[in-house]
This record gives sequence, structure tokens and C-alpha cells, in this order.
Amino acid sequence: MDRARTHFLSLLDHIHRGDVVTFNWCMRRKRRELFTRAGRLISRTADGPWYLAAPLALSCVDAQLALHLTLVLMLGFALERPLYALLKKGLRRNRPAQALPGFQSFVAPADQFSFPSGHTSGAFLVATATGGLAPELAPALFPWAVLVGLSRVFLGVHFPTDIAAGAAVGGSLGWLALGALG
Repeated sequence: MDRARTHFLSLLDHIHRGDVVTFNWCMRRKRRELFTRAGRLISRTADGPWYLAAPLALSCVDAQLALHLTLVLMLGFALERPLYALLKKGLRRNRPAQALPGFQSFVAPADQFSFPSGHTSGAFLVATATGGLAPELAPALFPWAVLVGLSRVFLGVHFPTDIAAGAAVGGSLGWLALGALG
């Protein structure tokens, strides 16, 4: 058992070191200031109230589809928010500002821990659910969700694996909600 735990901790250490290297690479980009300004705007589009934008926009075109999307998103977020909170509080991964000596993020995070990224999880949930019901919107929604995730790294509040986990959680729960509500 101790050997398995040692291997697991070694794996986590390798992942964290890779995360730090990638994070530092992002922070050294020539146009980081531009990325940071753009990141603030993009990140705000994944704040909770904006998730109503997709169903509201669809209601102008197809009220039935908008209602269906609303129900799928309600189920998806009813699953995602508790899972997100459980992972954050259970894993307690420090954000870059706490994990990297001398580093300060460019925005104040909404909560204490880093893993997974809630903004990214929510964005991928919305992109997956909306894209599943209205496939013509997927080519715009998934790049938006990726940009939300990248913005969180460039704002200095998440490591890359926080983003990957958020995308996996949000996308998976989006598909689950779509499957449950057809």
C-alpha cells in the first residue's frame, strides 16, 4: 500500500511540476498584458448570470428549444455546482498565488482553491448543452469555452490542469444532462 501511495504522490508531483512549467511559460509571454486585458473580458462572459444568454438568445428563434436548453442547463448546473464544490473543498489545491512564491494573480479569485476551474466547467457545460441541442452554434461555443479556460490561466488564478479538469467536468455533465433530458 505504501508503494502505491508513493507512486501516486510521485505522479502528482510530476503533474504539478509540468503545470508550473506551463503556467510560467504563459506568464512570460511577450503580449501577456494584452492577454490579461482580454482575459478579464473573456472570463467575465463565464460569470454565472451570463449563462442565461444562450437560452434567452434562442428564445427569439425557437421558444421550445430555449425551454429545452433551460431545463438541460438547470439539470447540468444542479449536478455541476455540488461536484465542483466537493472537488474544490476536498482536494484543496492552492491557487498559483499561494503555490508560487512571489507570484500575484491579476484578479481576485472568488474562492480559495484552484482545482477544478469553475469558470471553465460552467463554460464547457453551456457549450456542450447548447451545442448538443443547436449544433450550428457549437463552432462558436467551444472556442469560447477554451478561451474562458485560457483566460483563467493568463489571469493567474488557475494552473492548466485545473482548466483541463474543469473542461472534463463541464463537458461530461453537459452530455449527461442532454442524455437525461433527451
